[in-house]
Amino acid sequence: MKQPKNIIYLLSFLWLFVSCDFFKETDDRKAVARVNDTYLYEEDIQSLIKEGMSSQDSAMVVNNYINHWATQQLLVDGAKRNLTETKQESFNKLVMEYKSDLYSKAYLEALVAKNIDTVVSLAEVESYYNDYKQVFVLNEDLIKLRYVNVDENRLDLNGLETKFKRFNEADKKELDSISIQFKTFSLNDSVWVKVNQVIDKIPPITNENRNELLKKSNFIQLKDSLGLYLVLINDVLLRSSTAPLEYVKPTIDKIVINKRKLELIRELEKDIKQDAIKNKKFEIYN
Repeated sequence: MKQPKNIIYLLSFLWLFVSCDFFKETDDRKAVARVNDTYLYEEDIQSLIKEGMSSQDSAMVVNNYINHWATQQLLVDGAKRNLTETKQESFNKLVMEYKSDLYSKAYLEALVAKNIDTVVSLAEVESYYNDYKQVFVLNEDLIKLRYVNVDENRLDLNGLETKFKRFNEADKKELDSISIQFKTFSLNDSVWVKVNQVIDKIPPITNENRNELLKKSNFIQLKDSLGLYLVLINDVLLRSSTAPLEYVKPTIDKIVINKRKLELIRELEKDIKQDAIKNKKFEIYN
C-alpha cells in the first residue's frame, strides 16, 4: 500500500511544479540589447523617436542611446565587481535618500501649489520695498522713453513731430490711431527700461552716442537705412541710484511668494507629522 501513496505524492509534486511553471508570467517585451543579465527593451527607446524624424536620424539617435546605455551598464557591473561592499552600501544609501527627497519634494510642491496664496498686495510690496530699499540699487542705467520709426519723406512729418513732442491726450490718441503706419514704435513712456535694451531696439543708437539717452526731456532725431527715428527721453535713472518701486515690483512679488512657500512647507511638514502621531503612524521608541 505504500507504493501507490508514494506515486500519488510524486504526481502531486510534479503537478505543482508544472502548474507553477505554467502560471509564471512570461515577458513578451522585445529586447533590443543586452549587457550580461540586463536587457534594454523596444519600449524603452520608443520615446526617442520624434515625429518628423527621418529614418536615418532615428537610427542614429537610437544607436547612440543603445551605446550609451551599454557603456553605463558595463561601468555599473564593473563597479559592483570591484567596489567594496562598504562603498556599495554607501552608494545604495545615497540612492535611497535621493529617491526619498524626490518623492517628498514632489508631494510638498503639489500641496503648496494647491494651498498657497499667490496674490501679493501693493501694501505688502511697499512694506518690503521700504524695509529693504538699500538692497535695491541699480547696476545699470534706466530710462523712460517713447519713439517712432517712420519714413523720412513723409508729407506730414512736421505735424507728426509736433504731436510726438507735445504728446497731450489728443496727440496720444492720434499717434495711436496711425501707429500701423510706423515701422517700429513704442509710445508707452511710463515704463522703465534698460538703456542696453533701447540700444538693441534702435540701431542708430550706439555705445558712442548712448549718453544722449541719459538726458531727461531730451529729443533726438536719428537716421539709418530703415528711416527716421524720433526719440524723446521722459525720465532717467542712473546706475547706483535706488531702483524705483515699479521696476523691482516683480522681483518683490517673487520674494514674498517664496517666503510664503517656505512658511507653508514648514507648516505642512509639522501638520503631517502631528497627524501621523495622532493616528499612531509615527512613534519614537525610548
